[in-house]
Amino acid sequence: MTGLPEYAHTGWQGTTDGTPWMQRTLIRLFRMLPLEVLYAVMALVIPFYMLFGKGFKASYGFYRKRLGYGPFKSFVHVYLNEFSFGQVVLDRFAAYAGKAFRMNVPRMDLFESLCAGPEGFVQLSSHVGNYEMVGYTLTAPKRLNALVFGGETATIMENRARLFGQTHVRMVPVSEDLSHIFILNSALADGEIVSLPGDRVFGSQKTVECLFFGQKAKFPAGPFILAVQRQVPVLTVFVMKEKRQEFRVFLEVEQVPEQGTKQERIQALADAYARRLEEIVRLYPDQWYNFYDFWK
Repeated sequence: MTGLPEYAHTGWQGTTDGTPWMQRTLIRLFRMLPLEVLYAVMALVIPFYMLFGKGFKASYGFYRKRLGYGPFKSFVHVYLNEFSFGQVVLDRFAAYAGKAFRMNVPRMDLFESLCAGPEGFVQLSSHVGNYEMVGYTLTAPKRLNALVFGGETATIMENRARLFGQTHVRMVPVSEDLSHIFILNSALADGEIVSLPGDRVFGSQKTVECLFFGQKAKFPAGPFILAVQRQVPVLTVFVMKEKRQEFRVFLEVEQVPEQGTKQERIQALADAYARRLEEIVRLYPDQWYNFYDFWK
């Protein structure tokens, strides 16, 4: 179970996780050191990036305007948000180094029920928690086709391929000729799983507006159009960190509405996703990695 959302960030982490040399060094360090050591080092450098990173204003505005926190509390939560995102990056390399993570999935029956049926389904990821980790630890009985965005180094892609090879995941890179769309359509037609991010537009012309934290925001229409066209269920997956090496996985299934026009059914699915995303973000406000004004 994965989807590989691109963690677009304008602050310290960037869209890649450093140079290949740095990445290989991190993997070697995790083979020798406990997670806490690198977490502690990271905690010391985060204030520097809070001061000079470009994502501070958007993050601070989210806590002040959307969650209604006071100035000091908002500042503290920006730090916690940055620290949590740093853990996303480090946990990825810890997994590459062979560290084990526990996945607590209370509603695993939902996933198993969908996998047991003959039809495929759309699985929605988001920039909340650490969605990628579940793809390293849980094996899907059906092949899962995860859309992959560019910008990652060979080190990351090689390690992903190694771990995903053990959990029945195929990476589908975004291509300029849009051939990835045909691959995903074919996968659904064959009864497989297609994993897509549901909370980033990525320059797409097709968007759908949903009420999100009290104001309209744009979400990508593509995942919901695909589900409606193929008449397949949508599974939302949120992988939230609760302890040092333990995650809780939240699952929810949305069926394509039987009534209404195509656009109305697309809107209904998108609205349901936006509501669910807001619920999770309110539960884990420091694990939403959105470093720009989502409502512009």
